[in-house]
Amino acid sequence: MTVGQTTTPFSRGVNLTGWFQAGSVRQVQVTKYTFEDFQQIQSLGCDVIRLPINLHFMTSGAPDYQVDPLLFTFLDQPVAWAEQLGLHLILDNHTFDPNTNTDPNVGSILAKVWKQVAEHYKDGPANLYYEILNEPHGISDALWGSIQGRVIDSIRTVDTTHTLIVGGSGYNGYNNLAPLPVYPDDKLIYTFHFYDPFIFTHQGAGWVQPSMEPLAGVPFPHDPARMPPVPPSLAGSWIASGMQNYGVDGTIQKVQQLIDIADQFRQSRQVPVFCGELGVYIPNSPAADRVAWYQVVRTYLESKNIAWTTWDYHGGFGLFEPGGNDLFNHDLNLPLIQALGLTVPLQTPYLQLPDTEGRVIYDDYLGPGIVESSFGGGLLDYYSPDQPNQGEFVIRWQGPMQYETIGLDFVPNRDFSQLVAQGYALDLMIRSDRPGTSFDIRFLDTKTTDPNDHPWRMRVTVNESLATWDRRWQAVRVPLSSFVEHGSWDNNTWHQPEGKFDWSDVDRLEIVAEQLSLNDGTIWLDQIVLSNQDTSAVRDTSAFSTALDPGQEALSIWAFPNPADEFLTLETDSPELLRLQVMDGLGRVIVDTELRTHLVLPVATWPSGLYVLRVTGAGQRSWSRKIWRQGDN
Repeated sequence: MTVGQTTTPFSRGVNLTGWFQAGSVRQVQVTKYTFEDFQQIQSLGCDVIRLPINLHFMTSGAPDYQVDPLLFTFLDQPVAWAEQLGLHLILDNHTFDPNTNTDPNVGSILAKVWKQVAEHYKDGPANLYYEILNEPHGISDALWGSIQGRVIDSIRTVDTTHTLIVGGSGYNGYNNLAPLPVYPDDKLIYTFHFYDPFIFTHQGAGWVQPSMEPLAGVPFPHDPARMPPVPPSLAGSWIASGMQNYGVDGTIQKVQQLIDIADQFRQSRQVPVFCGELGVYIPNSPAADRVAWYQVVRTYLESKNIAWTTWDYHGGFGLFEPGGNDLFNHDLNLPLIQALGLTVPLQTPYLQLPDTEGRVIYDDYLGPGIVESSFGGGLLDYYSPDQPNQGEFVIRWQGPMQYETIGLDFVPNRDFSQLVAQGYALDLMIRSDRPGTSFDIRFLDTKTTDPNDHPWRMRVTVNESLATWDRRWQAVRVPLSSFVEHGSWDNNTWHQPEGKFDWSDVDRLEIVAEQLSLNDGTIWLDQIVLSNQDTSAVRDTSAFSTALDPGQEALSIWAFPNPADEFLTLETDSPELLRLQVMDGLGRVIVDTELRTHLVLPVATWPSGLYVLRVTGAGQRSWSRKIWRQGDN
């Protein structure tokens, strides 16, 4: 930025929520979004993505707040995708609780964390931005302005290149921009959020105090003939007062007047201003009124040269029709896309066809089309380095209590009926350190609109009849036809099996401590695959592998590009002759060759998907990496 510049280098985009907003980096589902998603977002006409990150949760915590290196491993991928596509990418520090005031001592944490991020990305792409903290609140304008200034200075000791996103207190309110100090830094973009009128944009929201879940049908703009009554549970609250004043606050004129506050700051300070969040919660808002609000807000922001990113892409404020599968080619809310001035893509009806081949459920990462949705879960780590049977990581599940669950949701739902008929099985590698360990693996089908239907379960119990719990890897293979119907828990009521489980509409896979709590016990899971072959193979028969000799160096391998299209190049500085194996998503070796210094693999004929590269050398030295084949076939 230069002094006096009042526009941003980007104009419109989305927030990719629920991706890096996890309790730790070990729970981030890195495959939730792909390069294709970035391409699709760009095809809408977006040029910026705001990426909310629970940044402080990705560290060791107090007192040092050391960033887990795995975070950078994961973040480097979307950073590279954005650079490749020419998209702007905002790393938004979203470590906040809307119902807990910002800690007045947060400055020291922010300085420690951001210096590490800046050190990692200081030589990174110019289209990368650092947003210091999302929605500080319950802290005075003066104190927050001072804290933010010190954090800016701290970042600049490491990175003088990248533009920073800064905002005011009051949940990044437009009224809190003017009290900010005049920061001397000339590479700043000032942000605010816009959710007015709040009783319209947040009707149905359960996280508000008091809960607005009972409020529904508030129109926009205000229409006295359509105003709902105040729900009894909200009588006497600020929400009831807001509904009384809605004749003024719920008008287009009022919305524009509020946006003018941010624009006046932009003009008076001669700085670029950006609306980082705007949106209307879907469940209880009238669909046409929701679209009308976006039309009004978007067009007025753009008339003032204020860039924006809508909250969110998928989710309760998202761009997709409710009740669908959130699929780009099938489920976009087209009136909303038009209201946002975006490019309307061709939409076709979604047809759920039977699966005709196997699929990876977990192999270092969750497979495509799988969303993590666990319940409780004990200490759950999807990227544990605890002696994986193959690859880099395993799932480590420590001490789950009874009924706590690892939930893996298929999006969209899957039709496994043909796989059952063709003899497919669930293959997985498993080990435990607790004799007597017993848990269920189960599929759940989809509850239909039939009031007599329930989410029926098909299960297999994994215990010492299938595995020996001696810390060693065990290969378990269960044909889908061997799963047994278990019944259903629905609306706090248990329903006995009725033979109604539907393999043609499977909603999710669960791993659940059904029989007992594991207390201090641990389960490790690896290579979970649906396959018509026996893909499970024990590659490490020891309880825990012997470590490398202290003087033995690890292999240094570089594989690029990732994702690959026509060719994949591997380079190494190792002087020895190495062995390279490439395994497809089902664990089958499709390449077995030698590597010395440099190797180019043609990959154009490989199906699109995830592959494992494994390079082995003398002794126990090895290297493995996941790569994506990105293509049309």
